[in-house]
Amino acid sequence: MKTILSVLSLALLLVSNQAMAQCKQLFNGKDLSGWTIHGTEKWYVENKELVCESGPDKGYGYLSTNSPYKDFELSVQFKLEANGNSGVFIRSDIEGVKIKGWQVEVAPPGLHTGGIYESYGRGWLIKPTEEAQKALSPDGWNTMKILAKGNKITTWLNGKQMVQLDDEKIGQAKGFIALQIHDGGGIKVRWRDICIKEL
Repeated sequence: MKTILSVLSLALLLVSNQAMAQCKQLFNGKDLSGWTIHGTEKWYVENKELVCESGPDKGYGYLSTNSPYKDFELSVQFKLEANGNSGVFIRSDIEGVKIKGWQVEVAPPGLHTGGIYESYGRGWLIKPTEEAQKALSPDGWNTMKILAKGNKITTWLNGKQMVQLDDEKIGQAKGFIALQIHDGGGIKVRWRDICIKEL
């Protein structure tokens, strides 16, 4: 019996290690290596967490990956510290602080976290139901997962599926991943465990 348990434990460990090896950490918990800041809003590391915070200009700001991605599974944790109007952009490009791409919304309660918005394009493409939005923890850490494969984008929040979209325009695109800070000032959001698995 002990031999069987040992074999099972070893098998589970190998599967776990393989899954971890496929998942690449985009944020090292130390600095902004691998990322580019766009705009004048604040992006910094504190307590091994990535923090975005409104600056004196109270404008839009973005932190984008230096590498482009097309098909992937992205997992990220976030905490809304103050008016957390933010988001995760996928398959995007940017000029100045004008970003073109698709945002998976991160926002305070009732403001469609997990929905998909097309910036400088068609606007809201799909919003989660009011019931699904109850998955958001307004004060604690949240885990968001984004699956982008071909034309299909699916989002989850704390294990709850938020939306699924099949869109040809999205399917044709490839670009960087970017975290957003909304304009207006008074915003602060913490991020950690930003992990991507390319498909």
